[in-house]
Amino acid sequence: MDKDTSERRVVVGVDGSPSSYEALRWAVRYAGLVGGTVDAVAVWELPGLYGWSAPAVDVDVDEDETRQKMGRELTDVLGADTADSVRTHVVHGNPAEVLLRAAEGAEVLVVGSRGRGGFARALLGSVSQHVSQHASCPVVIVRSEKQ
Repeated sequence: MDKDTSERRVVVGVDGSPSSYEALRWAVRYAGLVGGTVDAVAVWELPGLYGWSAPAVDVDVDEDETRQKMGRELTDVLGADTADSVRTHVVHGNPAEVLLRAAEGAEVLVVGSRGRGGFARALLGSVSQHVSQHASCPVVIVRSEKQ
């Protein structure tokens, strides 16, 4: 990701969960207040890809699907005009590590409190907990009202 230090970048993780949508809305509002830009990051990984019995799949198919789904979700959540102002990044890898790298030099990293997995009663998801402890910039963790 472009890490131009002259701009105020707001990095937000988007995974399709209600709390990530709230985080996206928060990031856009905050960027508007500080005159910053928003980098929305979606991370995808294939379960089992790193084990000895990795599935025979076309890795590009999942990236293309993720990119298309992210575009639709941004438009649904923000509206077409606002979605067009958000820079999108679809990255393969471990979600917490990808977000930490993306947030280097950022004004703030914004994540939802819980992602798509995990336990419904958990206060924080594993990704939000990890980035809150290891990020090189401030981290904002946003809860969804639906939780």
